[in-house]
Amino acid sequence: MRVDKYLWSIRYFKSRSKATTAVKKGRVKVNSDVVKPSREVYATDIVEVRKDQIDYKIEVLDLPPNRVGAKLVNLYMLDRTPKERLEVKKMIALNQDYYRRKGEGRPTKKDRRELDDLLSQEEE
Repeated sequence: MRVDKYLWSIRYFKSRSKATTAVKKGRVKVNSDVVKPSREVYATDIVEVRKDQIDYKIEVLDLPPNRVGAKLVNLYMLDRTPKERLEVKKMIALNQDYYRRKGEGRPTKKDRRELDDLLSQEEE
């Protein structure tokens, strides 16, 4: 099975075209080698994926016949991502949440003025 199709079928990417783009950009390695989207993956291969500033490490257990449900993903892959990497993901989410909550939109004039005042105080 192609590596881009495999990543799509185990739900690491929402669409196959996104998986293909990630592979073309060099964000996916199979057995520590940068690969093309057409590279075949087999059971026992180690796939490394860089997604959202996190380096995921996946061991291929079996090849799914097509895209599988979320409950069945663990039959086809084993997540070997170090726990420290997942902690980094949580810290990034907390850092983004600190200043502006999701859905609040762009900074207001008041926010910009407060930033300007803060920066002018630092320069003095």
